[in-house]
Amino acid sequence: MSSSGGQDRAALVEAAHRSISEGSKSFSAASRLFDRPTRERAWLLYAWCRRCDDIADGQVMGGALSNDGDPVSRIATIRQLTERAFEGVPTGDEAFDALGLVARECGLTRQMADDVIEGFALDAAGWRPRTGMDLARYCYHVAGAVGVMMAVVMGVSTDDTETLDRACDLGIAFQLANIARDIAEDDRADRCYLPVEWLVEEDIEPGQHMKPHHREELAAMAARLVRRMEKHEAMARLGAAKLPFRSRWAVLSAARIYGAIGRKVVALGPTAWDHRVIVSRPAKLGHALAALWEALRNSPAAPAEPPEWTRGEILAEVREAGPIAPMRPTLAAQAPAD
Repeated sequence: MSSSGGQDRAALVEAAHRSISEGSKSFSAASRLFDRPTRERAWLLYAWCRRCDDIADGQVMGGALSNDGDPVSRIATIRQLTERAFEGVPTGDEAFDALGLVARECGLTRQMADDVIEGFALDAAGWRPRTGMDLARYCYHVAGAVGVMMAVVMGVSTDDTETLDRACDLGIAFQLANIARDIAEDDRADRCYLPVEWLVEEDIEPGQHMKPHHREELAAMAARLVRRMEKHEAMARLGAAKLPFRSRWAVLSAARIYGAIGRKVVALGPTAWDHRVIVSRPAKLGHALAALWEALRNSPAAPAEPPEWTRGEILAEVREAGPIAPMRPTLAAQAPAD
């Protein structure tokens, strides 16, 4: 059967499956809980996200970051290939052809994709969050907007704004867990997603947050991230309740796994960045079994306290701010040579 970019659908699905199997063991495991059509479409969407990330960072399957080439041209390439995918034109890249296929099958829009691409553009510009709302904007672009696309893949109507809001909450929760876990890794790549305002509140000098004498303050900021994560996670459960059973089970499994990452970071305190925090395979299985019971009961409790950020507020901020400023040098590039 011919599909996007003139490629066979089965071939695109198989390539997407390889991508998720290699690129994200957690998402790959959770995706097995979907029914087959949803599972394949989730793979197709993931393949595009993974490929965009690799192009933007000059890496392969999330490997080492590369400083080769022009970050702005990389983003331009992503935009151009994405546009061709939505037009149904062959792109010469399986991951972008996969996007074209899943977009046509599920009704994904170019605006949804553009919102995700803007997250890659933020990183390409050496952007850093100054405020909590800046952090919210970043989390929306790199994960909340993906959650919205995933919800549509799972069959949520584009008119069902409430459920799409909850899907966005789940993506934001995932990203907050990632940021808390990856503070040291991001620092090595000359990136920092802790808002400048938070660093100032903790009396940490710019670029010095990974110094040993700041570990207690760093642990406090990680706990702050995870508290926000838990609020978005709780709201996401309300949206998951509206999904078909197998999609609900998959979403709740992923929520439990990523929630466990964030809570493990908090439990480790100042030692959280001595080694990368992971969730073991047996623990993932345990979370999937717990999610099965939760999905069967399907009676999530409303959170005691709602998140400080809502999708509507973030989108209003995004639309008002418009596209990010052109590329500027990172802090490392501005530093004088030794």
